[in-house]
Amino acid sequence: MKKIILTGDRPTGRLHVGHYVGSLRRRVELQNRGEFDEIYIMIADAQALTDNVDNPEKIRQNIIEVALDWLAVGLDPAKSCLFVQSAVPELTEMTFFYLNLVTVARLQRNPTVKAEIQLRNFEASIPAGFLIYPVSQAADITAFKATVVPVGEDQEPMIEQTREIVRKFNDIYGEVLVEPSILLPDSKAEMRLPGTDGKAKMSKSLGNCIYLSDSEDEVKKKVMSMYTDPDHIKVSDPGKLEGNTVFTYLEAFSTGEHFRKYLPEYADLDALKEHYTRGGLGDVKVKKFLNAVLEDTLRPIRERRKEFAKDIPAIYRVLEEGSRKARAKAAETLGEMKNAMQINYFADEELIRSQAERFKSEAE
Repeated sequence: MKKIILTGDRPTGRLHVGHYVGSLRRRVELQNRGEFDEIYIMIADAQALTDNVDNPEKIRQNIIEVALDWLAVGLDPAKSCLFVQSAVPELTEMTFFYLNLVTVARLQRNPTVKAEIQLRNFEASIPAGFLIYPVSQAADITAFKATVVPVGEDQEPMIEQTREIVRKFNDIYGEVLVEPSILLPDSKAEMRLPGTDGKAKMSKSLGNCIYLSDSEDEVKKKVMSMYTDPDHIKVSDPGKLEGNTVFTYLEAFSTGEHFRKYLPEYADLDALKEHYTRGGLGDVKVKKFLNAVLEDTLRPIRERRKEFAKDIPAIYRVLEEGSRKARAKAAETLGEMKNAMQINYFADEELIRSQAERFKSEAE
């Protein structure tokens, strides 16, 4: 069996460092390993419309922002198929068929859907498109026969629902679809990088993000205002690591090379943590170190993004070509599904022949 990846992002804004440590960095690593036969990375514009239906311009404008961020971090159209969800209508048709395999009650029990409904205040009036987006996601995954789906831990219920749909389809119609496995981030910091204000979730709407495209000055301003330990008032005070956003970011971004370059007096992050917790290390010094670490990471991304932005029509051509390839693959899977479901009426010569003979004999 081929090893295939499917993953993607909603185009609701520029991508931030939470996306980078949670998925983008891993995608580039997986792409460059060369161990996967096919990699599909989707701009989930149709899914984004389920809760932005009254603001399609937001989605329209952010398609290019997401694509630029992808290319800037190192995703390569020669190695990964970059495409737009709505440009592959086969996904919608597959969603329609899958809706017969899942109940409304099951969708309402999905923990991810329940959390998102609460977050968006949809309790009183849930858009049907939003409620069924786990089914749409199942179509996205199975259309490409993905064997691996790299996502955050909050998406585990979604992948499990996809597996349920795959098993039910295959039980009824035969072994056509592939049951995917989930690939989670390696560390807790990568699973859910907090916002700069210490909130559990980095969110565009909360204004607590560091974007991959932020300028050097913007990054520095955000880092220096980061939430730390509110009780760490004097340098001599012992500091707490729990809930300290600066140290969470250092866990996600810092390497031994960073310590050798900027803080050679510390062997590693554990040594820095030990000094902070016993007292004698100020927040400003730690924040300056984090800023240097982030700038080392973001500068090349920022510079590549500016280069790609010089030829925007070329970016659209990349997405158009990727969407064409993705559609061909999805159409192949949909054709296999229709054959298994026996709704391939016009391609089934045996059906046409047998029906012709039946009606001929009846007429005689």
